[in-house]
Amino acid sequence: MYIKKILWAVALIGLAIFGAFAYYIYSTMFSPNTNFENKTAYIYVPTDAKYSEVRSQLEPLLKDIEAFDALAKQKKYVSNIKAGRFAITKGMNNNDIINSIRSRNLPVKVAFNNQHRLKDLAGRISMQIEADSLALYTAMTDSTFLSKNGFTKATALGMYLPNSYEFFWNTSAETFRERMLKEYHRFWTEARLAKAKKLKLSPSEVITLASIVHEESKQADEQPRVAGVYLNRLRIGMPLQADPTLKFAAYQLPEYENTIIRRVLNVHKTIDSPYNTYKNLGLPPGLIAMPDLSAIKAVLNPESHNYLYFVADAQRLGYHKFAKSLAQHNSYARAYHRYLSSQGINK
Repeated sequence: MYIKKILWAVALIGLAIFGAFAYYIYSTMFSPNTNFENKTAYIYVPTDAKYSEVRSQLEPLLKDIEAFDALAKQKKYVSNIKAGRFAITKGMNNNDIINSIRSRNLPVKVAFNNQHRLKDLAGRISMQIEADSLALYTAMTDSTFLSKNGFTKATALGMYLPNSYEFFWNTSAETFRERMLKEYHRFWTEARLAKAKKLKLSPSEVITLASIVHEESKQADEQPRVAGVYLNRLRIGMPLQADPTLKFAAYQLPEYENTIIRRVLNVHKTIDSPYNTYKNLGLPPGLIAMPDLSAIKAVLNPESHNYLYFVADAQRLGYHKFAKSLAQHNSYARAYHRYLSSQGINK
C-alpha cells in the first residue's frame, strides 16, 4: 500500500514536470512574442550574417528574446542564417517568426531616375539593396562587361532605364547589373530597333540624343517636337548646338566644380570638349544625363516638321518657341534673353 502511494506520487510529480515542460515548449513555440504596434516589422539580414546580428535586430521587436533564442537553437536556425528582407507580423509566435526569417525572403521596390552619372546611380541603388555604392560602381564600369555588351563608359549609363523594379534586398552588384542588362534588351523590341534603324541611329545613340532632349524639355508632350529639331539638324549636317551639352562639358572642368550654370554664355561655347556640340558635328560620345523613358520614346517617335531652332518661352516657362528660320529664332532668343536679364540671371 505504501509502495503504491509512492508510485502514485512519483507519477503525479512526473506528470507535473511533463506538463510544465510541455507548457514551456508550447509557450516557447506558439505563444505570441512580438512587441511592436505596427502591423508588420521588417528585418534586413546581410549576406554571411551571424546569429548575433539577427538577434540585435529582433531584440527590440520581441517580448522574450531568450525564449526565441532557445527555439532558434533547437530548430538549428542559429547555424543556418538566410540573407534577405523578412517580415514579422504583429502577434506572431517564435515558431512562425523562425519560419518567416528562414524562408520568406521578400522583394523590395528599387526605383531610380534623373541620375546624371554612374556614381550617382550607384549611390541611389545602394540605399535600396544590400550592395554598397563602390561595389555597384565597380560592376557598372567593368571594362570587360562593357565591351562584351557593346557599351563604353560614356554610354554605360544608358543601359539603366529609369523605372521601378523588384529585387531581393540581398542582391549583389553583379546580379543587379545583369538584371538591368536584361531589362535593357527587353525594352529594345524589334519594333523599336526598326525605328532606330530608320533614323540611322543605334540604340545607344538614341539614348544619347534622348538625354539631350530630356535636359532641354521635361515636358513629355513637347519632347517629340524637340527631338524632331535635333534629328532635322543631324539630317542636314548642322551642329546640334545643344546648350545642355555645354553645361555638361563645363561641369567636367575644375573651375566649374560646385557651381550651377543658369545661363549659357558665349564663353561656354569655346570649351574644348567632345561634348561641345557647337564645335563638333554629330552626337556627343555619350549621355549627358539619364533620360526619362518619355524622352527615349520621343526620339523614336519624333514629330515631323521643318523646325531647326527653338528657345525657351518666357511666357510659358518649361516650354519653348520653335522657328524654321534663323531670323525668327533670333527674335525669340532676344525676348528670352531680356527675360533672363530682368530676373538677374546673368550666368
